[in-house]
Amino acid sequence: MREAVKGVAAMVLACTIWGLSPLFYKLLTHIPPIEILAHRTLWSLAFFAGVLAVQGRLAWLARAVGTLRSARVIGFAALMISTNWFVFITSIQIGKALEASMGYYTFPLVAVLLGAVVFRERLGRAQRWAVALAAAAVITLTAGLGVAPWIALVLATTFGLYGVAKKHLEVGPVVSVTGEVLLLSPIALAVLAVAHADGGGAFGAAWGDSLLLAASGVITATPLILFSYATRRVTLASVGLIQYLNPTLQFLVATLVFRELFTPWHALAFGMIWTALAIYTVAALRQDRAARRAAASASGVSMTSR
Repeated sequence: MREAVKGVAAMVLACTIWGLSPLFYKLLTHIPPIEILAHRTLWSLAFFAGVLAVQGRLAWLARAVGTLRSARVIGFAALMISTNWFVFITSIQIGKALEASMGYYTFPLVAVLLGAVVFRERLGRAQRWAVALAAAAVITLTAGLGVAPWIALVLATTFGLYGVAKKHLEVGPVVSVTGEVLLLSPIALAVLAVAHADGGGAFGAAWGDSLLLAASGVITATPLILFSYATRRVTLASVGLIQYLNPTLQFLVATLVFRELFTPWHALAFGMIWTALAIYTVAALRQDRAARRAAASASGVSMTSR
């Protein structure tokens, strides 16, 4: 099997796990989200640390969090991803999985906007239209329902800012995520200490809940490792396209399994976002194709000049 095919398979599997994760967290709706988040953090730390130990890369983790600048960036990334995880888990518990899927649909467009603001990246005409259409979708849904889709906005923004932080790190994704959950672990331990005071806390009370809470680490870590594997083997354009599988599966779970309310305002807003993503994706594919042609042409010129 060619490396590119393996990469696509890994990416599809990662996005499938992410997309179906609402089914997993729905099983834990009787446990406070902050307690689930604490377990997700600690079990993820155990999983990632085990992976780094097997790979002989634990020393890389020490270097990643050993300098003040790197620790600050990883700390900011940890704050963003923990907020993202908490809001996502809460959205499942309060019946807002549909809005969560909107957040992950909107994320690529928020990332484009953040790239322009933070890194001064130039937006093409298609990108500007896509971002404007996504903004119009949020305004439309707010006007129609009388309340802004805050869950979608928070998920898209925190994940976008998480990506901004990642661009400032020189370490790989597994090492950086391990550093993130390592920095969050004291808070997670404090949360569980409070939860288990006076005989409370879910872990240990029922074996089913305990297994699910422990499995949250695997659910978190496995797709991230698969994603890291995939990004080294397929083009970024392919990664971007396959990533839409995640919010699409979340959308289908919310509407077909959870039977969440899907109003005409939702249909209009989602239609606008899907159109914006189509515009953005076509432009990205054209840009990627042009870049590869330019690289091939430059390579040909270099060969003939020798």
